[in-house]
Amino acid sequence: MKVNNPFAKCGFNMYTISDLAKEFGLTTRTLRYYEELGMLKPKRTETGKRVYGKKEYAQLKIIMRGKKYGFSLVEIKDIVLLFDKDRTGIKQLEKTIETAGQKLNEINERIKELDGLKQDFEQVIKGFIETLHDLKVNDKAGKR
Repeated sequence: MKVNNPFAKCGFNMYTISDLAKEFGLTTRTLRYYEELGMLKPKRTETGKRVYGKKEYAQLKIIMRGKKYGFSLVEIKDIVLLFDKDRTGIKQLEKTIETAGQKLNEINERIKELDGLKQDFEQVIKGFIETLHDLKVNDKAGKR
């Protein structure tokens, strides 16, 4: 949702904190928290209200994508802040690839752990089924 703002003459779409929170399904507190962490740096109106432009919108998209893929806020912040250091996006992509590769390795390790756990459960269940069967057979034999 676009809002009236003092930056409109620049040709940028600006969002209030409420509008941006609504757009991304977040609370305004979450956006303020990201600001406290230094991940977002909204501009301020003369009255001190936060206004978010294209840059902050794009940064918030990166934050949300990073969270979706299990990146920590520290990892996401590192990626977001690289944009200010390298406008080409190269460093940001390199860092994203590096972090995503680490996450992929973590996922593969977790899959191995879960596969082992799955096999353990299958064995336990198989043993319980055999024990239950034996108990039922013995119970029937005892009732005759």
